[in-house]
Amino acid sequence: MSLFRCPICGAGLERGERACVCPSGHSYDLAREGYAYLLPPNQKHSAAPGDDRQMALARREFLSRGYYELLLNTLCCQVLAECGESPVILDAGCGEGYYTAGIFQAMRNAGRAPRMAGTDISKFILRSAAKREKGVEFAVASSYRLPLADGAADILLDCFSPLALEEFRRVLRPGGVFMYVVPGERHLWELKEVLYDRPYPNEEKETPYEGFAYERIVPVDSAVTLPNQTDIRNLFRMTPYYWKTPRSGGERLAALETLDVTISFRIHVFRRL
Repeated sequence: MSLFRCPICGAGLERGERACVCPSGHSYDLAREGYAYLLPPNQKHSAAPGDDRQMALARREFLSRGYYELLLNTLCCQVLAECGESPVILDAGCGEGYYTAGIFQAMRNAGRAPRMAGTDISKFILRSAAKREKGVEFAVASSYRLPLADGAADILLDCFSPLALEEFRRVLRPGGVFMYVVPGERHLWELKEVLYDRPYPNEEKETPYEGFAYERIVPVDSAVTLPNQTDIRNLFRMTPYYWKTPRSGGERLAALETLDVTISFRIHVFRRL
């Protein structure tokens, strides 16, 4: 039985070799890479929502170089400290599966038996995720209409993705853990100095959310050197700055041969009440 539920009737899905089918006969084909498409037409705001093919490629290539490995390792430690022997873990807005697959493997290496799922609204980026880790179920789905049963997850991860609090409360069991990863104040500061004439730091704040108790905030701070224009360009393409940078900033960035840049994240850890 799949971790996912039918997005039409909410019934459980049976995962076969080529499709997921519910008892009512609703059927969802599995892509060649192994992910299911569980995004009904009335939940789509465009023909191909989410990251496009170029952004998906940039994200995959950049993360595969290990620049954010410190964040991955910290997340693995946090999840291991919170989960039991066979946790159900959901990565909502999982992107190309870098953190999803890393956490899954860390659980297995620690002798745990996790059931894990990842969702993202972009089919392009899920192709990479599904290829990366066959032990995780992946589905194209909206974070605002998660195809999971009420209280199904022990741990929910949201790493730089939309904050769908109502759905997160619904799918997390009472006592379950929600980990929300956001940029720190100085994240990518040197990149922003190149792109903008007057950059400003990211806002850092502690925001309480209804239905959740704050547990802790885990800082992750370091610096990396991007040794070539390819890695610099890939980082740029996977950030929101790619869509709102003036041409002059893009030209300055394209002229760089290397870039030393700060990486700074905050993992906000909540418990479902």
